[in-house]
Amino acid sequence: MKLFLTGATGFVGSHVAHRAALQGASLRLLARPTSKIDHLPQSAELVIGDLRNPAAFASALQGCDALVHVAADYRLWVPKPDEMYKANVEGTRELLRIAREAGVPRVVYTSSVATMGFHGNAIVDEDTPVSEAAMIGHYKRSKWLAEQVALDAARAGQQVILLNPTTPIGSMDAKPTPTGRIVVDFLNRNFPAYVDTGLNLVDVQEIARMHLAVLEPNETCRPRAGERYILGGENLTLKQILDRLGEMTGLPSPKHKVPHAVAMAFAFFDENITGKLRGKEPRATVEAVRMGKKMMFASSAKAERELGLRVQPANGALREACHWFVSNGYAPVPPLLV
Repeated sequence: MKLFLTGATGFVGSHVAHRAALQGASLRLLARPTSKIDHLPQSAELVIGDLRNPAAFASALQGCDALVHVAADYRLWVPKPDEMYKANVEGTRELLRIAREAGVPRVVYTSSVATMGFHGNAIVDEDTPVSEAAMIGHYKRSKWLAEQVALDAARAGQQVILLNPTTPIGSMDAKPTPTGRIVVDFLNRNFPAYVDTGLNLVDVQEIARMHLAVLEPNETCRPRAGERYILGGENLTLKQILDRLGEMTGLPSPKHKVPHAVAMAFAFFDENITGKLRGKEPRATVEAVRMGKKMMFASSAKAERELGLRVQPANGALREACHWFVSNGYAPVPPLLV
């Protein structure tokens, strides 16, 4: 199978690329001119390009059996929002059009659980009502709009399967992602307090497995074009995540809870001083704190039934993340790492 994969230099995409290579796939990987590529499978063919201009690499989709579109501009703080919409929304629209014209028979579009309709502490699924008005911040809004583009393409007859990972965790989170940063900060003892929020943590390796499984349907994996599938794992509060990290590492878990109002004030200050005045990415953003007011708990029952998703406790992936961050110099070796 010949795959055209976007986002291979990122966290989820790199796991998809390596798993696909191990399974014998022929890979064409999209990478920006400035991206680090030394961690990519050596057998892959690199295509240099940018999601903001898919027409420039349109010929690379010729002869491919599938397009796996993982790439996205994933930042909770962005100085130029228009660039995010150009990449996430218009880039997806153009890429799907190019795939149709190239005759690529199957497309996997990686969306996000962020596009779901979170309300208070309710556990959401693919049928929970949601609208654009519920999307907090440019990242969530751009992903929601891009998802509508993918759904429209499927309704028009294109074979597009939409996967909505929750919060991935594991090795090779080089940037790191906002979730990976929680682990790094904890390992560096930079987590003196916590807010009352929650996430659904999923092993990044299971997300990668699902991206490839849906390309070859069988008795246990029966994806339907135009359907959204939440790929999740275990619902945990932030305090529970930190407590588990403490048990794994021997480091103290924070005991003090910060009210959302205090967190919001800090984020507002950090975003305006660090972000707008100094031009650097703030450690906390107003958007992130607003998102944190909701428990982002989700059900993956649909993906379990139709795709064979294996929902597992988050401990293994958290431990894998800790080992990777420590061994790659993001944090010192903790007293205990089991």
